[in-house]
This record gives sequence, structure tokens and C-alpha cells, in this order.
Amino acid sequence: MGPGTTVRWRRRVSGWRRAGCAALIAGAVALPLSGAARPEIPAPPPAAFAAPTAATLKKAYAANRANAAEASLMAADHGDRHRAAADRAMADRSRRLLAFDGRGAGLATEVFGDLARADRVAVLVPGSDTGLDTYGRFRATALALHRQLVAEAPAGTRTAVVAWLGYETPGTVSTTVATTDRADRAAPELRALVGDLRRITGPGTRLALLCHSYGSVVCARAADGLEVADIALVGSPGTGADTAAGLHSEARVWAGRGADDWVEHVPHVSADLFGTTVGFGTDPVSPAFGARVFDAGDGGHSDYFDPGSRSLTNLARIALGETTEVTHA
Repeated sequence: MGPGTTVRWRRRVSGWRRAGCAALIAGAVALPLSGAARPEIPAPPPAAFAAPTAATLKKAYAANRANAAEASLMAADHGDRHRAAADRAMADRSRRLLAFDGRGAGLATEVFGDLARADRVAVLVPGSDTGLDTYGRFRATALALHRQLVAEAPAGTRTAVVAWLGYETPGTVSTTVATTDRADRAAPELRALVGDLRRITGPGTRLALLCHSYGSVVCARAADGLEVADIALVGSPGTGADTAAGLHSEARVWAGRGADDWVEHVPHVSADLFGTTVGFGTDPVSPAFGARVFDAGDGGHSDYFDPGSRSLTNLARIALGETTEVTHA
């Protein structure tokens, strides 16, 4: 087999692979997965209070903890001990909840550090399968990042992390994970959060969005004109934009993917099927996208915030604005 034949064969195999994956995605949209829906867990509506400021943060935290405590009692009465325990943990006096909603899969925004006085704030945006029932692993990610920021911050620089579970994330095995629909609905909420943070922290604070997996699609949909310094796309399947410039953001746009991340094999295609857009287009770590590609190490899709990892070190440097210290792939 000559060189030309080999190239044609590889292109043909690549084409078959992409076509097969696209067909699987199309089938998922046309023939939704069936199964028994989880019974709705009763919970109170979210606590009502004025938009928080630096002066009212403690009151907001207390109101949301009280709401979580009430949600825990209602879940326990409903017979859902797992959710009751999750809500009860959120109600602990040590928790700083900027928002909480125990209804459905649940929403929460938690703060780590002194938000009102922070010079650098990192906002974590999660991917699929994140809700109150699985919140522990998302919180562990936020804690690991905050510890890294504290360890690496220059003397006198104050840091905070905001773990934003502010949207209904798609399931990894679902039709919604292959479209931008959930991200389109989430984007206004993320923009509102950034507005809240700007009001709480003041104009001199540097904000960074660290967006994992499907969360990178959410960040991309919210990026246009958003007042943040950096946007990091971590383990991203694509953003729905062809290029980083297509995000229409003045922020520095970063992208990183671990060597063992399965998302590498997601087909980077986008097609209009059955009235919706399926797939997310250009690979964010490819030269064609135009992001600043950082070294994300050898880990898998869930390993980016592991303590001691190259990815966590680089993400902390991005959040701190220490961009010359970021190592590149």
C-alpha cells in the first residue's frame, strides 16, 4: 500500500467514524431514551431577598441555609433520605450559599473564601450529571481549586471560588447532552451571576470562568461581552462556535484536555436535525479554534482538579492572572 493509498484509507476510516458517530447522535435525538422518571422531590421555593451586596452577603447565606434546612425536612418526610442528607449538609452553619433551590434536581451557588474582599474570583461551571444528589464531587472540585489558589496567590492577594450549579445540567446518557438547548437556557443565568459578583466585589476584582465539559458550552453561550478576564474550557466537547473569536469576548480564551479524556473521541461536527442543532463544532484545543492551549496533564475527564495535577496548577494560574506562568501543551 503506497503513501497516497494510506492517506486515502485513513481519510475514509475517519469519515466513516464521524458519520457513524453523527448517526448515533441523530438517533438519540430522533428516538429518545425511555425510562421511569424520578418522582418529584418536594421542596420550598427559593428564599426571597434583594440582590446581594457585600453588606448583605451574610444575610443571603443565612436565608439560603434556612431554605436548605426546610428542604431537608420535606425530603425526609417524602422518604428520600439521600436528598434529605444532601440538603441537610447544605444547611450547615459553615456553608456560604449565594443561592439554593431544592426543587427537582436542585440548584446551588456556593462560595469558598471571602467573596466581598476577594481580588481574584474563579467561577466553576459544571458539566453533565451534576445536581444536589451528586453535589459532593462538584464541591470537592471547588475546594481543591480554592486550596490551590490560596497556596499560589502572591502575598496580599485574596481569592474566592464560586461553585455555580445554576442550571439544570444534562445527563451524560441523554439527548440533551448533544445539543445547546440547556446551555442556551443557562446562559442568561450565568450572565446574571457575573453581574451579581461585579456588584458584590467591585470593579477591581478579576473574574475567571473555569468551564468543565458541557459547562464550556454554557460559558460560550454567555460569553458575548461578558465582563470576565479569562475563560478556560476544560475537557470541552466544543462550544457551538467555530473559533474563539466567535465567542465575541474580550476575555483570554483557554482550552485544555487531558491525554486520557474520552471527550477527545467526540466528533467535532455540528448539524441541524429535527429542529435543533446537534453537536458543538470545532475542537477547542485545535489550532483552528484559536484558544490558548494549556497543559492539562495525562488525566481523564474527571481528573482536571485533582490535587497536585498539572491541570489544577495551570487553572489556578489562569484564575490568578499569572498567565506567563501557565505551561502549554
